Amino acid sequence: MISGIDEILQQAVADETVPGIVALAGDRNGLLYEGAAGRLGIDSDEPALPETIVWAASMTKAIVSVAALQLIEAGALELEQPVADVLPEFGRLQVLEGFDGDTPRLRPPNRLTTIRHLLTHTSGLGYWFTDADVLRYHQVTGTPYVNSGRRAALQVPLVADPGTRWVYGISHDWLGQVIEAAADEDLATYCGEHIFEPLGMPDTSFSPSDSQRARMMKMHLRQADGGLAAQSAMDRPHTEFWSGGGGAYTSGRDYLRLMRALLRGGELDRARVLRSESVERMFRDQLAGAIMPTGWKSPLTTVSNDFHFPPVKHSWGLGIHVVHENIPNSRRAGSGDWAGLGNCYYWIDRSTGVAGITLTQVLPFFDARVRSTATEFERAIYKDVSEPGRRA
Repeated sequence: MISGIDEILQQAVADETVPGIVALAGDRNGLLYEGAAGRLGIDSDEPALPETIVWAASMTKAIVSVAALQLIEAGALELEQPVADVLPEFGRLQVLEGFDGDTPRLRPPNRLTTIRHLLTHTSGLGYWFTDADVLRYHQVTGTPYVNSGRRAALQVPLVADPGTRWVYGISHDWLGQVIEAAADEDLATYCGEHIFEPLGMPDTSFSPSDSQRARMMKMHLRQADGGLAAQSAMDRPHTEFWSGGGGAYTSGRDYLRLMRALLRGGELDRARVLRSESVERMFRDQLAGAIMPTGWKSPLTTVSNDFHFPPVKHSWGLGIHVVHENIPNSRRAGSGDWAGLGNCYYWIDRSTGVAGITLTQVLPFFDARVRSTATEFERAIYKDVSEPGRRA
């Protein structure tokens, strides 16, 4: 057990940074740390454990990116293939330029959106909590949000021409639809057969069982006084489609297995889910000249705080954020990372050979106190693996 990390987690619970927290780290050979503190909810007596299940939210995107890359390897998809060639209905999406009163002003995009654009968030598709124009479009048209589980939620216009700039949004929800069309089976079944089962991830799914739901951490809302209010466990309805952008549930033990497979070039315990060259592409800059912003200003602060990337050179690979500079006492250049809306954070450092994850369920996203705990955890891991005699 790595010294000091238990205390970091316990302190985060004691000062109401989180109701409960799970943290794990591993290298190419196995587990470096596994721990948990707190409870499944502030009104619960059930403890948080390494096998606790959380709503993965946008950590789903890495899973779905692996699925898409598998189909590219198999020749069922191509990276530069227009999305509309696979899903003709995608070709009807237009670019939102603004509003005339409450009427959206729309025009055709100046180029076709490709599979690469979906994987790199350069399709022009946004989220209602990251872009004010997208939020207003939902409000004036009555279009449901993607977390409704309704297929109509996908019919939201672009806010930029494809390939021009990084926009965080529903690209991976459309990518999930592409995967279903190419694989001729639904997204949940495909990921189960080709990712979760081979990698030994029994608690990862798009539809948890009743016994898994009993181990699920509740969602909590940060209050104005800094405290937490408990909500129910996150339950995204599957009414009409599986959400490729945020529909999965997982445990820390499960998700670490996916991260360790990526550390090992796409293989874990003799199960290969990607070729090593696909993993290499995943962790390289794939923006092809598209503008990468410093973050976003949230128009809906009950869901997300304003978000900013770390102040280092960074870009986007195939489904994952990539940093291009070493971060002091932390991950190295070439590392990939991302997060889940409930303030879950992970990183995969292929240079040092270390991956780690912190899981909780707190809204709004990008909570400063939770991020501070995640940073402390990460630095403690690197302090340990950098000590003489330790092997990463």
